[in-house]
Amino acid sequence: MNMKAFVVEKVADRAFSCAIQEVPVPECNKDEVVIKTTYSSLNYKDALSSVGNPGVTRKFPHITGIDVAGVVHQTTSDAFAVGEKVLVTGYDLGMNTDGGHAEFVKVPASWVARIPDTITDKEIMTFGTAGLTAALSVNELLDNGVKPEDGEVLVTGATGGVGSLAVSILNKIGFTVVAVSGKEEQIDYLKQIGASEVILRDTFNEDAKKPIMAERYAGVVDTVGGNILANALKYIKYDGVATCCGLTASHELNTNVFPFILRGVRLIGIDSVECKLEKKQAAWDKLAGEFKIATLDSITNEIGLEDIKDTYTLMLEGKSVGRYVVKI
Repeated sequence: MNMKAFVVEKVADRAFSCAIQEVPVPECNKDEVVIKTTYSSLNYKDALSSVGNPGVTRKFPHITGIDVAGVVHQTTSDAFAVGEKVLVTGYDLGMNTDGGHAEFVKVPASWVARIPDTITDKEIMTFGTAGLTAALSVNELLDNGVKPEDGEVLVTGATGGVGSLAVSILNKIGFTVVAVSGKEEQIDYLKQIGASEVILRDTFNEDAKKPIMAERYAGVVDTVGGNILANALKYIKYDGVATCCGLTASHELNTNVFPFILRGVRLIGIDSVECKLEKKQAAWDKLAGEFKIATLDSITNEIGLEDIKDTYTLMLEGKSVGRYVVKI
C-alpha cells in the first residue's frame, strides 16, 4: 500500500528537489507505532531540511516534518492501543527519520505522547514544536520565581512561531509582554495576540550600547540569539531570568558578566528535541489547559501538502508570520 508524502531528494552535490510523491506505507517493527496522520506543522528546521542543510538532514530521500498528530494505526508496543490520539515532536523525527508530512508515520513508541482530551489535533499542531518550546520557556520563568507582578517580560523574534506563542501564553497567564520584532508591518498583529508594546529590532539594538542598562524586564524569552539576546540580558531586573531557544540572529553570544554578577541574572537554555517525554507530556497538558490561548486561530495558517514548498520559501526568506499547520 502506498501513501502521499512530501519528499526531499538529493539530485546532485548540494542540489535538492522536493515534491509530493507516492511512497510505501511504513511497516511496524518491534516497540514501534505507526500513526495515521491528521495534522502536522511547519517549522524553520523543516525548511532547512528541504534544502539539504546538513546540520538537520543527511539521509535522502527524506520526508520532512518534525511534528505529527494523529491516531495509532498499528503498534507493537503495550503502551498504546490502536485508535488512541497521539503526537510526536522532536527527537529525530523529520531530521534523519521520515517526518510528519505524510499520511502515515512510523516512530519508536518511546517518542510518542498522548493528546489531552481538552485539545484538538489541529490545535496541538498549531502549538507543535514551537508551542512546546514556548511552554518550556514560560515554565522556566515560572519555576524560577518570575511572577506577573514582578514586571514586564520581553519576547524576541516575536512574529515567529515560538515568539508568537510565547507572547500569547504569557499574556494569557497575566504577564505584561513587550515584543521585539524586525517587522514593522506586524506591530498590529503582535498587539492583537497580546503584546502591550512592540520595539523594532534596529531600535532595540541601538539602545543597548552600554555594558549594562537600567533594569526593566523581570524575564526574557529569547528565540533568536546573537546581539538581541546579548542586549536583552543588560535590561533584566535583579534575580531575573532569560531563556534561550534559537539562533536565527546568530549562534554566537558576545556579552559580558555584569548582568550575572551584579544582578544575579540566570540564563537558561531550552531544548524541546531531546528533553524527557515526561517533561514534554507535562507541557502538552499545560498547553491543553492553563496555557491554552484564545488567539490560536489568529496565528494559524492552514495549508495542505501541496502548499509546503511555497511556504518553505517564505520561511527561508524571513517572510513567514505565525504558525503553519498542514492538514493531511
